[in-house]
Amino acid sequence: MTQSEMVDTEVGAARITWFEPGAPWVVLAVSHGAGGGIEARDLQGLAATLPARGVTVALVEQPWRVAGKKVAPAPKTLDAGWRGLWPALVKPGLPVIAGGRSAGARVACRTAVELGAHAVLALSFPLHPPGRPEKSRADELLGAGVPTLVVQGGNDPFGKPEEFPDGAYDLVEVPYGDHGFAVPKKAGVSPDQVVETITDAVGNWIDRLRE
Repeated sequence: MTQSEMVDTEVGAARITWFEPGAPWVVLAVSHGAGGGIEARDLQGLAATLPARGVTVALVEQPWRVAGKKVAPAPKTLDAGWRGLWPALVKPGLPVIAGGRSAGARVACRTAVELGAHAVLALSFPLHPPGRPEKSRADELLGAGVPTLVVQGGNDPFGKPEEFPDGAYDLVEVPYGDHGFAVPKKAGVSPDQVVETITDAVGNWIDRLRE
């Protein structure tokens, strides 16, 4: 079952699109990054496949995106929007995994403990601005405080897998992938295979959380 709902927050109205199985045991709430929306192939792939594993997927559009703005606001405004919509994500008896891609992953990490998230899914975590490794955001990732999975492109200019520090999180590499998980044609990997790599990794990780 798929349905959308609008949620008022102090920084504007957010939108949640639900993809629900018949008998869910967990909610995965995932927001987009600063350069795109929930139409991203990886987010749509999660929504298409994870309900079969008992996962309710909630694709979240931040207020700035709903309002049609092209530039994301400051981190504190993103956090405020996420806090404001969080109560709508909480279903009786179901833990909530906070997730996001790029800027959305940073929001999920920064607010996980405060909001009581069960875990964090960080897609394309922007470890640093391109070409600026000294501007590390590793403290946000390492401070998530809950079980965390990072899914990172092998050629992500915002941080390649080998640049990530040791810490209490899992990391899955998408070979040859850039920040949007696009891979060069010479890699011989189709976009569908990339999405399958991501959805399998996320699904298996969520299954382990249940154990």
